[in-house]
Amino acid sequence: MIIGVDVGTSVTKAQLISRDGRTSPAHEARSTVYTLPGNRVEQDLDEVVGTVVTVVKAAVADADEMRQRVGNPEEPIEALALTGQGDGLWLRDAEGGPVGRALSWMDGRAAEILERWTADGVAAEVHRRTGAGLFPGSAAPLLAHLAKHEPERLERAAVAGYCVDSIVHRFTGRITVDASEASQPFLDVAARTYDERSLELTGLTAHRRLLAEPAPPGALFPLLPEVAAELGLPSGLPVSAGPFDIPACGFGSGLSEPGEGNLIIGTTLASQVLSDDPTPAGEDEPAGMLLATPYEGRYLKVMPAMIGTAGLDWLLKMLGLRVEEIDALLAQSPIGAGGVTALPFISTSGERAPFVDAGARGRFDGLSPLTTRADLVRALCESVAYSARHCLETLGFDGSVTACGGGTRSGEWDRIFAGVLGRDVHVRDDAVGIRGAAQVAWEALGRPVDAAEWHADRRTVRADPQAAEEYERGYAAYLSTLKTARESW
Repeated sequence: MIIGVDVGTSVTKAQLISRDGRTSPAHEARSTVYTLPGNRVEQDLDEVVGTVVTVVKAAVADADEMRQRVGNPEEPIEALALTGQGDGLWLRDAEGGPVGRALSWMDGRAAEILERWTADGVAAEVHRRTGAGLFPGSAAPLLAHLAKHEPERLERAAVAGYCVDSIVHRFTGRITVDASEASQPFLDVAARTYDERSLELTGLTAHRRLLAEPAPPGALFPLLPEVAAELGLPSGLPVSAGPFDIPACGFGSGLSEPGEGNLIIGTTLASQVLSDDPTPAGEDEPAGMLLATPYEGRYLKVMPAMIGTAGLDWLLKMLGLRVEEIDALLAQSPIGAGGVTALPFISTSGERAPFVDAGARGRFDGLSPLTTRADLVRALCESVAYSARHCLETLGFDGSVTACGGGTRSGEWDRIFAGVLGRDVHVRDDAVGIRGAAQVAWEALGRPVDAAEWHADRRTVRADPQAAEEYERGYAAYLSTLKTARESW
């Protein structure tokens, strides 16, 4: 069995998972997200490391019970598989200590730099070369901001990395990075080497020394003796470092063939498509991600939108409603929400997929005295599904679709997604990021899982043909409204 860990933005989770896909209960620990003036969003690396220690120790304590479940009292813990939040900027010294607080992927301090790069064509050229759609919370503008405003921090740093490789650094002493994370924003994903021209375009060539070289597929790193003793694990236990949470969720949900799509309906909405073509998606606009994967000749094209359940949480709070009421509310309002429509861009940072616009804002149209709270909730949920389709179509999906994340707990919302996409959606309800990280770790250990067994317990949400027809008209209206709104932002 393997201990899988998912280091989220505010919650770290860990659980044991066996080769047949069975899991122990998940343990959680929260970390602080500091929201500060100037659109700054930061985290404390030491605190985040502490959450990982807490949940891993709790998972280790479940090992004997898990052995009983799998019927093998000698079943060992074979690896520690890590995944977690991507993007942002986690500066470290040579020993893995933080050089100031980490800059979150939600940080907006570098928006002005990105606006300049967008205006002068730098963002478009970097996207053309690497497939990376730059946004304020990505490493390139954050590095450029620090180079201008806090150059001493970069001088003190030995590594400019991300969350997961920061944990690996502390746990194994190795300075490395998974190729999926290095893909954002400087990697030539086909060659798995940094694109020096992109560094030059962004004015960051002088800081090339801070970028760790991507680890080869299947890389494992031995757990340091002192860390192993603290965690209650064997010294030298293999540690698998990635992919980061978006691709981990894709593979954990069952992505395996080019053209297949995956939706992560979480705080934000990530849409991704597996591809055998390393050409960037959405060439009309420099948005999204092109990611290297652990599999040769396979790439992930991703549109990580800023919207998702966070917008719904905002609306429910405004209306004095509880999350538990969502299904009942959606059932009370018909398809089309009684004529109410929405744009779902409820983020102070604007939007980053399938277009980048820091000024993007949400709206409701078609309100009348007859509009109910249920209509507002349904209109917003439908608009998120329309955005998901917009992202997937931009990515060129033409296969089956899987979904995961907290939003899939609503059966009514699941049916909206299936109707808007016009096809069945296969849903996983467990911790798919951990499942994906563990799947990659098993392969690195030379013992790949049985894919059919691993994904046998997905549930299928059927697309209703009549609903799909109605949503087809709604989607066309959504695209038209979005075009007009973008001209006014």
